[in-house]
Amino acid sequence: MAENTNQAPFKYKWFAMGDINGFFGLMFDNLTVLSIMASILIFGFGFPAEIVYKRMFPGTAFGVLFGDIIYTIMAFRLAKRTNNPTVTAMPLGLDTPSSIGIALAVLGPSFLGFKANGMSEYEAGMMTWYLGMATMVLIGVFKFGFSFIGSWLQKKIPQAGLLGSLAGIGLALIGFLPLIEVFKMPVIGLIALGLIMYTLVAGIKLPKNFPGVFGAVAIGTGLYYLLAPHGLCGGVYKPFEATLHFSLPIPTLDFLKGMSEAIKYLPVAIPFAILTVVGGVNVTESARVAGDDYNTRDILLTEAIATFVAGICGGVAQSTPYIGQPAYKAMGSRAGYTLLTGIFIGLGGFLGYVGYIVELIPAAVIAPILIFVALDIMCQAFHACPVKHAPAVAMAYFPTVARMLQIKLSNPGMVPMDIFNKQMVAVDKGLPELLVTVALGNGFILTGMLWGAFMAKMIDRQIRMAAVYILICAVFTFFGMIHSAIPDGNMYLPWLLPYPGNQVPYQFTAGYVALALLLFALSFSKESKEGHAPEHY
Repeated sequence: MAENTNQAPFKYKWFAMGDINGFFGLMFDNLTVLSIMASILIFGFGFPAEIVYKRMFPGTAFGVLFGDIIYTIMAFRLAKRTNNPTVTAMPLGLDTPSSIGIALAVLGPSFLGFKANGMSEYEAGMMTWYLGMATMVLIGVFKFGFSFIGSWLQKKIPQAGLLGSLAGIGLALIGFLPLIEVFKMPVIGLIALGLIMYTLVAGIKLPKNFPGVFGAVAIGTGLYYLLAPHGLCGGVYKPFEATLHFSLPIPTLDFLKGMSEAIKYLPVAIPFAILTVVGGVNVTESARVAGDDYNTRDILLTEAIATFVAGICGGVAQSTPYIGQPAYKAMGSRAGYTLLTGIFIGLGGFLGYVGYIVELIPAAVIAPILIFVALDIMCQAFHACPVKHAPAVAMAYFPTVARMLQIKLSNPGMVPMDIFNKQMVAVDKGLPELLVTVALGNGFILTGMLWGAFMAKMIDRQIRMAAVYILICAVFTFFGMIHSAIPDGNMYLPWLLPYPGNQVPYQFTAGYVALALLLFALSFSKESKEGHAPEHY
């Protein structure tokens, strides 16, 4: 009698108790990003709340829903292919640095610029929405192309350039600007900041193991509604009004209305796309080491398509696979947590309860979470790069500092536009200082990436490669991809610029070319191949 070799069909245990913990972690990360973006736009730049909640957020949330559903399906397929019942789905959500960076460096300044050009607040808000949609569509297209060369990009661009430019954003935009919000309401702001630093930075648990972030938000918000009505915490008290903003993410071609403006911001958008692609390569490798061997290109294509779909449906923030898949695996998560997160965030954008939460929590209480994110990004850049590359990481900070100054100085609420424009053409002492500051800040992410890469290559004694990066800076400078002499960062043909703005592309480019030639000449010297950079700073 033949032996029965039939086996029970494989069954993937896609939902476990660990998925509940995973859901709260991933959901809160996404919800925090949406809350921070809304706070920046509405409270920081005076953006119309209706446009944020009813136009921007539904599509943004739909991108998360779309991507998390695909990643959930990929987990099922991987489990079936490998007969592994404990496969953990890849977590997907809104990319924190680029979401905040786009809000601070693209959407907010564009809104102020449109208003300064005579548009009404609502018209400026709608035009900014079109621009944001178009930016996401372009990022999605670029990420789709980069998906096929992700590993190559990772090898060719030094980490000091990639992470240093991101750390600069952490320092000047994600960190410093929210610090101002903390001290606008110092009583509640400093308490919230202290609790965030106590629990997340120092790693000390609150009594009864109470969640640190929730505790900071709950205590800070409670104090606000207790003290602010009596004028005891600074700022202006705004009574909470419970409002839900219902809106569906309907595909539209309205992004075409903002395409010409979005193209001007390619020097900001493309580096963000590269950063998430390289990050996707890293997190996929991390998951493979943890035991889940996902196809890297499939992971990258999914995040690209999710970003593109979000843009088509009105979204203004890109999706990306989150680092920490092994951590979700360790807590026992499978595929249920990504599905639950996608549904919760998607419904939050559609039904508007994200806006409800944002309106409830004061900016001074949200700001400390941003400061923690900034510290984490800055420290990661130094920890992940070789110690000898520390100067390269720090060098990448400077363009973002210039950009932060420009954001503040070009705000009509701080410096009247007539005075700003007058200082841009004050030529009594050579190139106007304000013009140079604006030029250094325009294209800041790409500039930081190139400066960091140049320094890293020089430290590694790859002098000719360092010269190549400097020549790339020269080419990009000549046409305004970086160091644009126009305040809104437009690219141009330099001979069409008026004086003194036309001096920036010629003088900056000449400086870069001269440096590249010097480095190329020095590369033939015996000394350029000797010695080593200091290991400690």
